[in-house]
Amino acid sequence: MDSILVWFRRDLRDFDHAALCTALRRGRRVYCAFVFDREILDALEWRVDRRVDFIRESLVELDRALRARGGALIVRHGWAISEIPRLARELGVTAVFANRDYEPQAKQRDARVRTALQADGIAFESFKDQVIFDDVEVLTQAGRPHSVFTPYRSAWLRRLGEDDWLPHDGSGARLVAPAITGVPTLAEIGFAASDLRALGIEPGMSGGRRRLADFLGRIALYHQQRDYPALQGVSCLSVHLRFGTVSIRELVSQAIAAGALRMGGEGAAAWLSELIWRDFYFMILDHFAHVCERSFKPAYDAIVWEQGAQADAAFAAWCDGRTGYPLVDAGMRQLNGTGYLHNRLRMLTASFLSKDLGIDWRRGEAYFARQLNDFDLAANNGGWQWAASSGCDAQPYFRIFNPVTQSQRFDPAGKFIRRYLPELAMVPDRFLHAPWRMSPAEQAACGVRIGEHTPAPLVDHTQARQRTLQRYAVVRSGAVP
Repeated sequence: MDSILVWFRRDLRDFDHAALCTALRRGRRVYCAFVFDREILDALEWRVDRRVDFIRESLVELDRALRARGGALIVRHGWAISEIPRLARELGVTAVFANRDYEPQAKQRDARVRTALQADGIAFESFKDQVIFDDVEVLTQAGRPHSVFTPYRSAWLRRLGEDDWLPHDGSGARLVAPAITGVPTLAEIGFAASDLRALGIEPGMSGGRRRLADFLGRIALYHQQRDYPALQGVSCLSVHLRFGTVSIRELVSQAIAAGALRMGGEGAAAWLSELIWRDFYFMILDHFAHVCERSFKPAYDAIVWEQGAQADAAFAAWCDGRTGYPLVDAGMRQLNGTGYLHNRLRMLTASFLSKDLGIDWRRGEAYFARQLNDFDLAANNGGWQWAASSGCDAQPYFRIFNPVTQSQRFDPAGKFIRRYLPELAMVPDRFLHAPWRMSPAEQAACGVRIGEHTPAPLVDHTQARQRTLQRYAVVRSGAVP
């Protein structure tokens, strides 16, 4: 091809990039572009958004990397469905290359762009990049998409070959720098700076490299420490995976190098399994788009959730971290204050909303979507449906997290609770996970009065569990728990 435009989206790196590397092999001249898509940005609730900040800072670094290779990044602010065809015409390219996106809205956008480009005689090609396997590469023996994770993981591992994690070759054609390039400021696209750096979040490829290097020094203990929010046990790479400042192939390669497929590599194996979960949820979203609005298992749409003023007040308390259950509240305060939530606490807070408070999981899913720096529709939807038991391979409806025993098990010394609930700092360890069990004299001794300094529990967990079993009775026949 004479010239190709590479459209960057959620893949903000210049290495091991499927669309870019393929363009460099097949084209004589390659242009690079990114669109701050107003279809997405105009729908955001706030004008200060860490994700927009992360993208913008990552684009600055990407532009710098492309300039070092003789190119540059063209950045537009508008509607991608019109900006990409317009830019392709202006540049006179033969084709537009992009990496595949599996979200329904993104697939509709790409279909409209493809149609507009074809009307101008310009080809549109998409490539697998953000997952190891997609489409029909991993199917059941009956030739259908998997709906249970364990057999999917087994099939995924059987299918995996060295070629699947080798990086794409980035040598080839010349990158071209058009006259008008550069990354706009946040103000120019209608946003203000966030506290991204103050929170220690390093955007861009360099930030991803440092995060990965740090984690590889701890990966051997991942299986032992990943469930404890007070420990630095997880990779913290999720935001980099979300925006593609790291390569999924490199992560899989590093997991394998750390022993994921060998005896004794339990930490690496557990992390590789989490990367496979990520592929699994992308596959579910790609093949079963109805999960965006409804339960994966239709029988669960018959559940009647709590509604009205009391449910709204309970939802607001959950959002604010005022449920009276310390680990639940500490988790929600971590989310609200930092845009990050430890995975164990994602499960706990989601279970509490749907099964203790009886509130529709979709309300919680939407709240996480607004708050999470690493928000990814596939993983967020999959996690919420897992917790609510409505999804594929979900937690059985009769298994309901006890917020007190979860707290005692995963934050035994209360370090995480005290970090985010400083008002409970003086509560003795034996009461920290259920402070309402203190007598009035014990409350006075530690300066914490239930209902004044910290809320009383919104619900009694034992009673809430019984209500949940009754609520879910509608799915006992016809639904596999």
